[in-house]
Amino acid sequence: MKLIGMLDSPYVRRVAVSARLMGVALEHESVSVFRHMDRFAAINPLIKAPTLICDDGGILMDSTLILDHVEAQAAANRRLTPAAGPARQQTLYRVGVALVAMEKAVQWYYEVALRPEAKRWDDWIARISQQLQRAFELIEAALPADGWLGEDRPDAADVACAIAWRFTHLVLPGKLDPAHFPRVAAHSTRAEALPEFAACPLE
Repeated sequence: MKLIGMLDSPYVRRVAVSARLMGVALEHESVSVFRHMDRFAAINPLIKAPTLICDDGGILMDSTLILDHVEAQAAANRRLTPAAGPARQQTLYRVGVALVAMEKAVQWYYEVALRPEAKRWDDWIARISQQLQRAFELIEAALPADGWLGEDRPDAADVACAIAWRFTHLVLPGKLDPAHFPRVAAHSTRAEALPEFAACPLE
């Protein structure tokens, strides 16, 4: 299987890191949805990152759908999402919160980096920033003082939360004060020190 997309996308990086943690081999090809649009369109006409080229040549897109497929290829004891019950629901909720953080960071970044200043909507930016803040407040409350949400090893929520935090500080430096989110900041530091994260650096 081949993962298409740049690791500066939190969604692409989420897939890449998760696959490594699960022991599922993915070849990675860095293709930008901006700089390499023609190349990306030849792979996936929707130009959507991440895109996964499956072993049979079929394509999947959206990080959650891709990871559902990847988890099916992983050994049961390496999967990052509990199979059933309250533990699964709780993990999926926390992943969802982290995905909101990613989405709002992307939206905020696009507003300030791509939209002309004269056309920016301050009320919209205020709403996005509030949603981002609230997402990390929920993550802060959920994280243990030490260790992982997955207890003895990172789970899907640990990966998503760490990647959301690192991405936010890459594209929105100074917008969130780490002092207000000490558990999130410490969790990110622990995660980024893992070899699976280090092997998938932000580009």
